[in-house]
Amino acid sequence: MARPTTAVVWFRRDLRVHDHPALAHALGRYDRIVPLFVVDDRILDGRWPSANRRWFLAGAVRALSASLKARGAGLAVLRGDPIALVPRVAAQVGASAIVASRDYAPYGRRRDAAVAAAAGKRGIAFEAGRGLLVHEPDELRRSDGAGFSVFSAFHRRWLDLSPRAIVEAPSEIRPGPRPRGSRPDVDGLLPDVTPTALLEHLPEPTEQAARSRLHRWSGSAALHAYDRDRDRLDIDGSSRLSQDLRWGLLSPVEVLARCGSSGAGPARFRSELAWRDFYAHLLWDRPELARRSARPELELAWRRPDPDQVAAWMDGRTGYPVVDAAMRQLRATGWLPNRARMIVASFLTKHLLVDWRIGEAYFMAHLLDGDPASNNGGWQWVASTGVDAQPPFRIFNPTLQGRRHDPEGTYVRRWVPELAGRPDLRGLDIHAPPRGAYLPPLVQHGPARAAALAAFAGLRRRQTDS
Repeated sequence: MARPTTAVVWFRRDLRVHDHPALAHALGRYDRIVPLFVVDDRILDGRWPSANRRWFLAGAVRALSASLKARGAGLAVLRGDPIALVPRVAAQVGASAIVASRDYAPYGRRRDAAVAAAAGKRGIAFEAGRGLLVHEPDELRRSDGAGFSVFSAFHRRWLDLSPRAIVEAPSEIRPGPRPRGSRPDVDGLLPDVTPTALLEHLPEPTEQAARSRLHRWSGSAALHAYDRDRDRLDIDGSSRLSQDLRWGLLSPVEVLARCGSSGAGPARFRSELAWRDFYAHLLWDRPELARRSARPELELAWRRPDPDQVAAWMDGRTGYPVVDAAMRQLRATGWLPNRARMIVASFLTKHLLVDWRIGEAYFMAHLLDGDPASNNGGWQWVASTGVDAQPPFRIFNPTLQGRRHDPEGTYVRRWVPELAGRPDLRGLDIHAPPRGAYLPPLVQHGPARAAALAAFAGLRRRQTDS
């Protein structure tokens, strides 16, 4: 009788059992499965540490452990360097292969290449496949073989491709040997951390809760009005699935399928999933974008940051009610609607002329859905230094943005208590409080806009002269 084959399924940003292609691949090819999660200090304490994401991750791994245990194969959790640990665990349990969902960020790619090399020396295969995106980078190429740098062309091709089939969650998993020294979840390996956001605003970090959120969104009137209401700050018109996609509690393919394909609202929501793929593909093709602008010729001579101004922006004390409401919401909830992200990013980069990387880092410190590709792409888009970014002359007027997207002041009143108690400031007036009613503006929009336009014009002159 042939000896049973074993595979280690290494979970990372795919903390689910539903529609998990790597898990399904391992179950179909190998007799026994050893589910593994490694607490990686390079991610926890590296470039983008975040108490909010650490809290969410711990809850998601605990839920995954319970889900796997109910199917017969408990999760093995270790803490340390995955480059050393994962091949060693695979050898210890007699695995023929390590199976994982392909990672797209620069650190993840370097880590996986090193794991594959170390495993290969032991005669163990490293099999990484789809699972984190709707379409893979090698599926969407231009006619010359290069990746897309213009979203509209990318989106057309993205829509033309058929998504992969959804994979059902397994009812039973045949377990392999338990790795020595492993624990069944993160307790004792990932110490409890207090999130910077308020617990009452944080979503439950479990796959079951994420699937409930998807069910609610896919059947909601908000989805069908998404094209009309997605920019309204006073309406709960967002899916609130971004943290679930970030940590893989939901697969984007299942989200796409469950949200339908007919109607303007679902179509606009599909394009947001395409933007998520677009930024991941960009980082796959151009990993240098993780640290520098896609269009360095549009890099302003960013001012030396004024610590007081940057602190006022971070704390929501700019004197512009919609900017302050958004920054306070970010601190309280670990999340922001997309329109609010654009408003505050535009204010930092084009009113204060502060390097976009400072804003990128602050968002990554607080966002539950903080994703290296999407966050980087969004900041470069607003700062006009990214691929297919907004033009340099587009500078949001925060007062007009507030009036347009929060016409009754509901959003501002929710997050700026100083203005919530001012019934005399009705409707649009709340976005331009009279002198003495609120903090004075950190900068005046008109002169700040003129300074930004002059800075970009100076860039063009220098490029013309050179």
